[in-house]
Amino acid sequence: MKPRIAIPEPCSFDREYSARSLPPYLRAIEACGGEPIVLDLSLSPESMAKVISGCSGVLLPGSKADVDPQKFNAARHPRTNPSDPLREAAEELLLQDAYNLRKPIFGICYGLQSLNVWRTGTLVQHIESAVTHSGRRGDEFAHQVIVEPDSRLAREVGVPANARFPVNSTHHQAAETPGDGLRVVARCPEDKVIEAVEGTQPGHEVLAVQWHPERSFGRDCISRRFFEWLVAASHEWQQQSSART
Repeated sequence: MKPRIAIPEPCSFDREYSARSLPPYLRAIEACGGEPIVLDLSLSPESMAKVISGCSGVLLPGSKADVDPQKFNAARHPRTNPSDPLREAAEELLLQDAYNLRKPIFGICYGLQSLNVWRTGTLVQHIESAVTHSGRRGDEFAHQVIVEPDSRLAREVGVPANARFPVNSTHHQAAETPGDGLRVVARCPEDKVIEAVEGTQPGHEVLAVQWHPERSFGRDCISRRFFEWLVAASHEWQQQSSART
């Protein structure tokens, strides 16, 4: 049985954006042997919890929204985008379930930011840098990142440690203070903007990146490895769960 990966709709207030941005995530999961399960943000919490319970992993995608700064006790920056309460509510259910049961989690762009805030971290609401982090086509490589050697990102995903490699970039926010149980494992070397975090709890696979590997999945081997890792980790969780029952 293919592992089922829960993925919330990217944005509740812009259906056109969601319809355009969601398919690359779904194709990447399917290509690596997983079954994506899209969570309709209009579902009731009870219905959503029922869907989540049948999934073995979580993918938190990008979004047109920004996380509500009240969630990390900050005043709203003038450049901060509107929040998406329905998306935030869905992710709270997803993350609570995943942390309770140690299901694998992979966050992308907004997904990293949402995960970090949920874990009581903070965000840079608008990046001021000479490095291009936003405004380019989503499938173009924009800048370099460098990865910590002793990290899941280097060890299990196979991203070269201490080597610079290019990533695409369409974000204007980033993690500032890592949340509880998260550590920084990649930065942009030019301006030190946080580009990836991962979980520190043994036995729980948690990883999030600030760029968009789903957009370069078909032509970049490193991008593909993220989804191979997520599906493999979800499959392992599924097998372990079946053995326990």
